[in-house]
Amino acid sequence: MAVTVETLEKLERRITLTLAADTINNEVQSRLKRLSRTVKADGFRPGKVPMSVVAQRYGYSVQYEVMNDKVGQAFQQAANEAKLRVAGAPRITEKDGAPEGQITFDATFEVYPEVKIGDLATAEVEKIGTEVSDAAIDKTIDILRKQRRTFAQRPAAEGAQESDRITIDFEGKIDGVPFEGGKAENFQFLIGEGQMLETFDKAVRGMKAGESKTFPLAFPADYHGKDVAGKEADFLVTVKKIEAQNLPEVNEAFAKSLGIQDGTVEGLRADVKKNLEREVKFRVLARNKGAVMDALVKVAELDVPNALVAQETERMIADARADLKKRGIKDAENAPIPAEIFKPQAEKRVRLGLVVAELVRANNLNAKPEQLQAHIEEMAQSYEKPAEVVRWYLSDRQRMAEVEAVVIENNVAEFVLSKAKVTDKTVAFDELMAG
Repeated sequence: MAVTVETLEKLERRITLTLAADTINNEVQSRLKRLSRTVKADGFRPGKVPMSVVAQRYGYSVQYEVMNDKVGQAFQQAANEAKLRVAGAPRITEKDGAPEGQITFDATFEVYPEVKIGDLATAEVEKIGTEVSDAAIDKTIDILRKQRRTFAQRPAAEGAQESDRITIDFEGKIDGVPFEGGKAENFQFLIGEGQMLETFDKAVRGMKAGESKTFPLAFPADYHGKDVAGKEADFLVTVKKIEAQNLPEVNEAFAKSLGIQDGTVEGLRADVKKNLEREVKFRVLARNKGAVMDALVKVAELDVPNALVAQETERMIADARADLKKRGIKDAENAPIPAEIFKPQAEKRVRLGLVVAELVRANNLNAKPEQLQAHIEEMAQSYEKPAEVVRWYLSDRQRMAEVEAVVIENNVAEFVLSKAKVTDKTVAFDELMAG
């Protein structure tokens, strides 16, 4: 049959659906009969409950279920006949004044937009690059040394210094009044490693075991403790113990302790460089993909379906609640999270997804099997047993779908970079790793 599609506004459409009342009633009766075979009711044997009792108890829910099924089937058939790509679920409303023996509904919905991608040669992309220098290797090896350092008590005559592990008692007061979280005993931290506010860190330097000291400390306005943020406190600190660090030497023994096969310092540096280059590659790729996606959206024209934005917003809210639950927040699954918080980001994601999908379709940028294999093998190299990691990915469809999405993004990035106006920029290693 011919389907009449009414255009309301931009992507919004409406279809009128008509169902025969007999079709609905017959299906309801059929389902109630099937239900009567298993339903239980006091005073009746299973399968012997009268239809009138079954209908009274379950008639409304079965009627609702049948209506949903039949309207859904009718809408799907009409949408297929009209060759519509429906975005999101339709909004169904029953209409008054239907002909006798019929039930009429309006299905209001959105369709996927036409995506117009402009000339990619006009897109401007800043492409970054980073080199792994000897300084970066040295810094990483220093981190490895710190992870394996030991501590020994500093002589009583010596004051606390950079990198020492210090044990203290402290109490803070604001206007002479103690505050929550402002007091601790036998508290340990490492001097100069960002574990304490800078004023506190500097105040204990030079102090000796057994000494006490009072000093003022101004909490930053953006301090995580809202009760003290932007306020000034007076802290009394007593040093209980000072321990100096002992870093292992960078030698063959140190290299062997890190699992370097040939047990040489040169082998250690080569291994560190290889791992850093792998990490740098992924970070550079991620940054460049972000720049490509921003440029791609700017040269595309499309209307964004509100239904898809609403779906993405709900998904983001669900993810936020799941994150709160992982952090131990009580009743996290019911946390009141306003949709407005996520709506701009959700709209951006939907817009980008539609643009990328069109570019992939128009230019055959889907992930090829050999690309998936190569990507998994590259990721697996950072693990102790790469072959097991590869098998782990290949054995799960969901994990493979995630890999496929990444590879497609990489294909899109390479394609756009081959067409766009690209400006190369070298980024310092520390800046890249901090980003």
